[in-house]
Amino acid sequence: MLELNAGNAAPAGDLIKDGSEMTFMGDVIEASKEVPVIVDFWAPWCGPCKTLGPALEEAVTAAKGAVKMVKIDVDQNQGIAGQLQIQSIPTVYAFYEGKPVDAFQGALPGSEIKAFIDKLIGLSGGEADGGLADALEAAEAMLEEGAAVDAAQTFAAILGEDATSAAAYGGLIRANLAMGEIDQADAMIENASDEIKATPEFETAKAQLDLTKQAESAGPLAELEAAVAADENDHQARYDLAIAMHAAGDAEGAIDHLLELFRRDREWNDGAAKTQLFTVFDALKAEDPLVLSGRRRLSSMIFA
Repeated sequence: MLELNAGNAAPAGDLIKDGSEMTFMGDVIEASKEVPVIVDFWAPWCGPCKTLGPALEEAVTAAKGAVKMVKIDVDQNQGIAGQLQIQSIPTVYAFYEGKPVDAFQGALPGSEIKAFIDKLIGLSGGEADGGLADALEAAEAMLEEGAAVDAAQTFAAILGEDATSAAAYGGLIRANLAMGEIDQADAMIENASDEIKATPEFETAKAQLDLTKQAESAGPLAELEAAVAADENDHQARYDLAIAMHAAGDAEGAIDHLLELFRRDREWNDGAAKTQLFTVFDALKAEDPLVLSGRRRLSSMIFA
């Protein structure tokens, strides 16, 4: 189970230490059976190491005992560096339960270091200061950056601690969609509890799944644009164009065409334009400027 670390933070001297081949077994392997241990392989002559090291130390300190850090000078400890096949520095390994579970090479910005540590904490079942909220934030950042596999693992770890987390459940569905795992996302939609189905996070994920399925049958964008240009009252072509534009990443263009279709014939195909607009809105964040503007424009047409 998760345990808050804010109230029993380990002293900095215990959280961050210099290691060696002689102490590696105790400082890293054995210690990682209690909390994750980050190992920073560096050298005094390495320029990027001088930037990464302090940034790692700051992030580890901020985690307040949820992770530890060991610094290994590769010049003085060539044996362990060779065993782990360290080919360039800085290289950072993360150990948990006595084995390496993640790694990266080179200096990273602070946001990516935090995401790396938060992911590690989430996978280990620990909790950084701020708890599951921090882990959710890190997972969302991973998803936005295109690291769908890492995001999925973090969302799944959160659900392992809190199966009622609609944010993590919806996030895992969206991560599966980003990985192209449509069937898995579909199964999660079907198997969601009634409580989760009633949440906006679930509605967002379901809307994204619906749009993804629609995109599979969307026609060629150029052909649909030509069809609408040739006949502005070809409602089916405009509707299909909106789907294709959204599939191509142009949510704004899709909304514009759906609003135009609604303006021209709001009753066409049992109000399909309005229904599709709500699906697009649901797939975006409620505070997204496209949603706020689109809803405002739709309301002005409805009540005109």
